[in-house]
Amino acid sequence: MKTPIFDSTYFDKLFSHFEPGLRQFIADHGKVKTFMAGEIIMQTGQHLKASALVLEGRVKLYRESDDGGEFFMYYLEPGNACALSMICAIKQETSQVTARAVEDTVLLMIPIIFMDDMMKQYKTWYYFVLETYRARFEELLTVIDDVAFRAMDERLFFYLQKQYRQLKTNKLVLSHLDIAKDLNSSREVISRLLKKMEQRGDVKLHRKFIEWLKT
Repeated sequence: MKTPIFDSTYFDKLFSHFEPGLRQFIADHGKVKTFMAGEIIMQTGQHLKASALVLEGRVKLYRESDDGGEFFMYYLEPGNACALSMICAIKQETSQVTARAVEDTVLLMIPIIFMDDMMKQYKTWYYFVLETYRARFEELLTVIDDVAFRAMDERLFFYLQKQYRQLKTNKLVLSHLDIAKDLNSSREVISRLLKKMEQRGDVKLHRKFIEWLKT
């Protein structure tokens, strides 16, 4: 995957609210990095030297158990920033989560040495950081509510509906195993529930993707 050159089109598409001074600062000091699908971006226990803005692709954040299990937290899309990387970077702590590129991904890495100055000098960055914290907190509340209050068939329905809305396509390239990991379930349970959803007319199951039929 060829590393793109950072230019103003990213600002125009994803960060149009950034003030001119902030745009120039990020263009001067940020570094574009690419990650192939499946590549680990951030590992548990890793010291972070930069905070990341997502320019292209999709990133999955999750907690890992001692036995290798995963607890899904949320996805990051273009225009998002990793709140946890901001917190760990500012406090100079190690990461407590793992981040993996779900598809080929382009990130803009901003060294942590600039974080304090950016918060003080640029109001649009200050409010962007606050909004990032709020959005990620709401994502985690949704995960907690799903686990605590929803049956697995409901969780699966809302999970697929969210994928459809975020990806803006009804062709969801998700394996039954990937869904099971995200929902902390088993592949067999997810396959059985997907079959029931197909019988209800919610989805159509294909060999390599799931077609979302609800609007």
